[in-house]
Formats: sequence, structure tokens, C-alpha cells
Amino acid sequence: MKIIVAGAGSVGSHLAKMLSTERHEITVIDADESRLKRISSEADIITCQGSPSSISTQIKAGVKNADLFIAVSPEQDQDINIVAAMIAKKLGAGKVTARINNEEYQKAENKILFKELGIDSLFYPEKIAADEIIKLLRQNMMSDFMDYAHGKLQLIVFKVTEGTPLVDMKTETLRKQSGTLFRTVAITRSGKTIIPLPSTTFKVNDQVHIIARKEGFEAAVSFSGKDRLAINNIMILGGGRIGKMVAEKLENSVECIKLIDKNPERCEHLSCELKKTLVINGDGRNSDLLLDEGIKDVNAFVAVSDSSETNILSCVVAKRMGVDKVIAEVENFEYMELAESMGVDSVINKKLITAGRIFRFTTSSKVRSIKVLNGTNAEVLEYIVNPSSLITTGKLRELNFPEEAIIGGVIRGNETFMANGDTEIHPYDQVVVFSYPEASETVNKFFI
Repeated sequence: MKIIVAGAGSVGSHLAKMLSTERHEITVIDADESRLKRISSEADIITCQGSPSSISTQIKAGVKNADLFIAVSPEQDQDINIVAAMIAKKLGAGKVTARINNEEYQKAENKILFKELGIDSLFYPEKIAADEIIKLLRQNMMSDFMDYAHGKLQLIVFKVTEGTPLVDMKTETLRKQSGTLFRTVAITRSGKTIIPLPSTTFKVNDQVHIIARKEGFEAAVSFSGKDRLAINNIMILGGGRIGKMVAEKLENSVECIKLIDKNPERCEHLSCELKKTLVINGDGRNSDLLLDEGIKDVNAFVAVSDSSETNILSCVVAKRMGVDKVIAEVENFEYMELAESMGVDSVINKKLITAGRIFRFTTSSKVRSIKVLNGTNAEVLEYIVNPSSLITTGKLRELNFPEEAIIGGVIRGNETFMANGDTEIHPYDQVVVFSYPEASETVNKFFI
């Protein structure tokens, strides 16, 4: 595909790098020459200097022949993204999507308006991250989670710790114990992700990725050695967009929320906007402040300040003070594995979360969702099977399905089951696939 990324900020740069590894032709537009030089030194892309909302710049970049146009200038440039996307569509781009920073634009009636203006979809990275945090607080035994078809299948990710049942167990042993309830589809170990063989042994600090049927959820979670927590007392560090949205959405469902931010003006604004949240002006890096504000009494600590280092360190402090669930927003990729190794339960990266939404445009129209997993370069794809697709022509073991991918679970009407070598995929099945990026193009051919 020919893809144009308008905006070379942190999200745009990351998208361009990831998409360029999948054999797409990528052009990046940005007015800042230094940004373009940096990204061109890191990825195989074409650069075009100029304003993303300039007609002449878009024409120069080749928007007329673009299959996908992504307007992703930094969050303060929302208007530029919307204008740039509208112009791109009028100039001939196939699909266009734009980054926004206004939740109002995502209301159903407003989505129709933007469709009429030619914008195929809008995405709000901070809202996506906030929704992910809330989901992790509700499914707090896990470090990552996603469900399919209203929970008929579920992706469960948890860390193997000392004393848990999985330590030194072989995946084949777990398969025999789990029967048809769930299946291990991947293990992330020391920053590398492997699709396990029957002889693969679970080790301490492994991140285990399991696809489970709804009725197998509790059985799968039991192997993590963790119990579900009752979250009723939360402390949030960082009063930016993400912190505010998390507090707003949880105010009516938990007993107490405290939000700490070091900016007095921001605190004053949040005090007016949030109805049941106690807003505290202070530096969350100060452990004495955290103690004074009762961190030892909270069930969950969420660090979403604008500093990855602060988020990691404050979560480590919270964990040592006895907080059961700690979540950190970490935008520096090199820090993500470090954060997990230091005891952070869940790591959120809005660039990775956003990438999953964007990648959907680059694959088959039969892809319903894509999740790019934290701490790994692997992807989880959800397909609706085309009646004429290759995947329906025989048993899985007979189809030469790529070794770099694995079919986890299948939803067929009201029935769900784990796939194995003898499974035959039927038209209109929903299929969840775990894949390395290098195999995604081949996997896609099985479903088109």
C-alpha cells in the first residue's frame, strides 16, 4: 500500500516505522525538517517537508495515489489533522483517518458528520489509553486483556511469578489440564516472543498469552496465582487528558479517587471539572507526599504523568508500599521491559494502542480488530472468514499455515472452541490469530 503519514511527532513517527517494516510505501509529511531527518535515519521512508494541510504539499507527497492517509500531527494540532484529512480525501486518497483531542467528535451523530466530510475514522489516543487503563483495573489479575464477540473469547496476559502453578510446567502439560477451555498462544521472555512448542517450559518472569473461552476464563486465570481485587480506592498521578478521563469514568463506581498533579493551574481546573475526585497539588515523585495522602490504603495506583521515568519510579514506590495493582504509562519503548522487570503490573503505551487501530486499515477488510501487544512486536488479529478464502479449504495441518503465526480460538455462532491441527475453519467464523509482523501478510492471504 501507498501510505502517507501527516505529522512526524511521537505517534506519527512510530506508526511510520512500524508500517515501513511491513513492505508498505510510506511518505511522511511534516513542517519540521529536523523531525523528518530523524525519522528518515530510522526507517525506510520518503519525506516531504511542508504543512500537512497545504494542498501543494499533499500533491507533492503523492496523495492522489495514496491508499491510506493518516493525519496524526501532535494533539494540539487537531484542526490541522481534520483539515488535512478532508483535503486528502478530496484529492483522491482511498481511506483517511485523523487524530483528534476532543471526545465530542466521537459521538455517534458527529461520526456521521465527519463521514459526510470524507473522513473515514477518527482516533483519540489519550481516550484509547484511558479506556485500556479502566479495563485493566476491572480485570486486575492480568497485565493485559482483550475480549472478542462480547467475551465469547478472551485474550489473557499475565506474568509468571515465583510460587505460581506454571513455574517449570511444560505447555503440553497445561494443554492437557486445560482441555478445550483455553490455549497458550505465546510466551514473551526477556523481550523476545515465542510461539511455544509442546516441550516449551514456563519460567519465572515469562509473560504468558492465553486465548480462553468464556467458560475457561477462571480456570486460565487460576494458573496466574492471582485473585481478582476489589478496587475501591485509587490514586492517579498526572492530571493530563488520560488522568482526567480515568477519574471521570470511575468516579461513580469506586469509593475514593485521589489525583495528584504538580501544576497548580491544572489542579484548579480539575477541581472544577471532577465532581467526586480529590485533586492534590504536589510532586508525585515525593514519597513523603504519597505517604501523607494515604498511598498505603489504596488498591490501585495509576501513573500517567508526562514523564515515563516518573511513572515507572512512582509505581515502584507504590508497589513497595503495598499497593496491589500499579499501572504506568510508558512512552519510551526502551523503558517498557524495564518497567515490567521492576514490578509494574501493567504498562500502557498509547503509540502501540493507536497502532492497532491504524493497522486495521492496512489489512484485509475481513479484519475486525488488531491488538499490538506491549513488550512484544507480535499482533493479535481478529478475522471474519470469507466464504472463498484459503483457510476454509481443509484441516489446518494441511494448509501450510505459517509457523510464525498460530490460530488461537474460533467463534462459530454461539459456539466457541480452541483450534488445533484437525480443526476445519468454516465461512463466517470469527477467528483469533496470534502472529509475528513478518507473517501478517501471509496470514492475511489465508483470509481474503
